Amino acid sequence: MPATPVRRLLPFAALAAATALVLSACAGPSTENDGGELVWSIEGANLSAGHMDPQVSQLDVSGMVQRAVLDSLVFQEDDGTFSPWLAKSWDVSPDSTEYTFTLRDDVTFTDGEPFDAEAVKANFDRIVDPETASAQAASMLGADFYAGTEVVDDHTVKVSFTQPYAPFLQAASTPQLGFYSPAVLAESADKLKAGGPDVTVGTGPFVLTEYTADQEIVYTRNDDYAWGPHETKAPAFETLRVQIQPEASVRTGVIESGEADLASNIPPNQVAGLDDAGVTVDSVEYPGLPYSLYLNEKYGVFADEKVRQAFARGIDVDAAVEEIYFGQFPRAWSVLGSTTPGYDASLEDSWPFDQDAANALLDEAGWTERDADGIRMKDGERLSVRWIAWTPVPDDRAALANAIQSDLKAIGFEVQREELEPGAYNAQYEPKTFDLTDWGFSGVDADFLRAHLHTDGFQNASQVSDPEIDALLEEAVASSDQDARNELYTQLQEWNAEYTAIVPLYSPSAITAVGERVQGLDYDLYGRPLFYDVSLG
Repeated sequence: MPATPVRRLLPFAALAAATALVLSACAGPSTENDGGELVWSIEGANLSAGHMDPQVSQLDVSGMVQRAVLDSLVFQEDDGTFSPWLAKSWDVSPDSTEYTFTLRDDVTFTDGEPFDAEAVKANFDRIVDPETASAQAASMLGADFYAGTEVVDDHTVKVSFTQPYAPFLQAASTPQLGFYSPAVLAESADKLKAGGPDVTVGTGPFVLTEYTADQEIVYTRNDDYAWGPHETKAPAFETLRVQIQPEASVRTGVIESGEADLASNIPPNQVAGLDDAGVTVDSVEYPGLPYSLYLNEKYGVFADEKVRQAFARGIDVDAAVEEIYFGQFPRAWSVLGSTTPGYDASLEDSWPFDQDAANALLDEAGWTERDADGIRMKDGERLSVRWIAWTPVPDDRAALANAIQSDLKAIGFEVQREELEPGAYNAQYEPKTFDLTDWGFSGVDADFLRAHLHTDGFQNASQVSDPEIDALLEEAVASSDQDARNELYTQLQEWNAEYTAIVPLYSPSAITAVGERVQGLDYDLYGRPLFYDVSLG
């Protein structure tokens, strides 16, 4: 059978010229609404565990599906610049402490409520309210830097910060800072985490009309929609049916059989199997923090820098990533992915696999004895660490974990892995009673490192607490000079390469299989599908 056509979409900055051509084509009214249903197969396993609200959830899938409902103030182009969306224009004060937005005056929520300055204030104030228990969105809104939102008039709003906050426009382009109806916030805010019809209400191109937990979400076209990015209007198709199918083989099967028009999160080992000539595979490398291991220096043996360094040098990352991901995902060398602004390419090949070096480091750290299993010993204690992982664990990451365990056992380093349901995981994560854990984090602005490495960072799983590192992160978030910020992030990347708080493994891509009926599909910078200009052939 013919080989599957694969499009590896251009990385971040390289797309500027192409984007201008593509988006100019969709700047006018969309094609005449032709009805029909687009079936989208996603992983989505944890949506039902209180992750239907992007203003609260840290899961990428929450923003991915709810973008259908939630619009943003601005739209971020593929070259990193910003275009009008719900805001027609904006002004930023010279010190980046005040952002004043002039809003469109023709936008309504799908429950009939007007979108205005009061709606912006209600949403932003809700995000930073401690009772909301938002982590990621609150951090993106500046957290303690957020001074408040002022209603200047019905369609002018000023967002202020207590110090310069350069990443705000990027944050304001995401679904995490998208907008719910003020009526929902007043009457049903406590239901947003569970989500559903008449609760998940926004201004977006679709209305959430049906939701069966762990099975499917049905979105129906908002026929009144006329205010999308680049003035896009209501989509050409009527129904977006999102099927929640955690098993990758099922997602691959439904796109091959034609039962689905779109399938997200296709693992690299199944790309070659999509051999139906009618299926196209798109791959977009995530900007952000690569899939990594976070070493908890405040709990056990990782308090010793030599042990952390030996752990990193003792893993044959290149071989494992190449074998498991079939060349689809590049091996990572830094806490910034290679498509993230500020990436330090000089770190490539700077800490290669070297078991001799790892053994020498462990000898220097005093782990010189061995037990009957070949595991190193020191003062009667085994060199053993506990790795907690959030379920469900995809097969590829389970295979990668096995490779890591095998490599480290060869140098006498035992890794015990526990795959935990969300509740059990959080019971250990919150008090930090583990040695290491794992995740990747998508983000365009490197300020996400503040959440992972600052003493007060909400995702500081490594429990780093260093005044010099805090100062670098604080200086970077306050600077409006991108070159100066990049230099600060270079220092942070080089520090981590030596200190080894985080061990980056690979930079994932969003791999999407697209059926032959789907025309006009686009993606945001994170590789998440955008349906504004989609029609069904």
